[in-house]
Amino acid sequence: MNREPVREWRCLLAAAVDAAFVAGDAICDVYERDISVDYKADNSPLTAADRAAHAVISSRLGGGEIPLLSEEGLQIAVEERQGWERMWLIDPLDGTKEFIKRNGEFTVNIALIERRESVLGVVYAPVSRDLYLGIVGVGAYIVRGAVDRAAVRAACASGELGAPLQKVEVKPLQSGEEIRVVASRSHGSAETDTLIEGLSRYSRNVERVSRGSSLKLCMVATGEAHIYPRLAPTMEWDTAAAQAVVNSVGGCVVVCDDTTLNNFTQQGLSALFGAAPLTYNRTNQLNPWFAVLHPSLRDL
Repeated sequence: MNREPVREWRCLLAAAVDAAFVAGDAICDVYERDISVDYKADNSPLTAADRAAHAVISSRLGGGEIPLLSEEGLQIAVEERQGWERMWLIDPLDGTKEFIKRNGEFTVNIALIERRESVLGVVYAPVSRDLYLGIVGVGAYIVRGAVDRAAVRAACASGELGAPLQKVEVKPLQSGEEIRVVASRSHGSAETDTLIEGLSRYSRNVERVSRGSSLKLCMVATGEAHIYPRLAPTMEWDTAAAQAVVNSVGGCVVVCDDTTLNNFTQQGLSALFGAAPLTYNRTNQLNPWFAVLHPSLRDL
């Protein structure tokens, strides 16, 4: 993606990182206690941790010039939000099912959307304390076990994204080398299996791994996986923050509809890279099927 970095990204990144850290603390406070689960109208689970994280993020990022849309917030009329040129798009606790299972694979997702594109993203995993950052036009960064929060905040605020932040570098993928596919633990489909089988034309060794929440997209961004096909329902707030991380390393998140899948069967990976990118603040906030692609796949 050729575009200038998001305006004022230093101050916005620092604010988002701070909100993610404090929201993670609020989630962990609940995680250490007995977890009571309610259910929304769509039968998706809701816990005190979802509510607490939403309150924290709203108090830090809401109320300013940039409007905020959160999974756990109030409904905003389509006509109002589609007039927003910029917005925060938040999932206070992505992977509530993983939270309930206590497997640690859940995240705080904070994205900045500009003109329907995800241009800045913060993904924080409260249990592992891994932090993923992406600024389109600047780069993607990771901190494993982010314990020195003051140093992380200072680096973000200054724009000098060095230690303790580590820049994500893209490594080439050679023809025939193992291709790693990351897929959901909870949502599989026959179409996903067919797409994975189609990768066998590029490598005899296609490994399939599982991970919860937006960590799947982050695995593609860091090169721990090469492709994440999601041919099952998700919402805009599930993907926006991590998509910024993927885009920041030169990867992409593309709509994977029936036409794209048919083209992939006939043409291979070039059909996926040529598909339309996933955009945000749409009329329907239910995401279409999509695929997340590591940039190294372009060379196969």
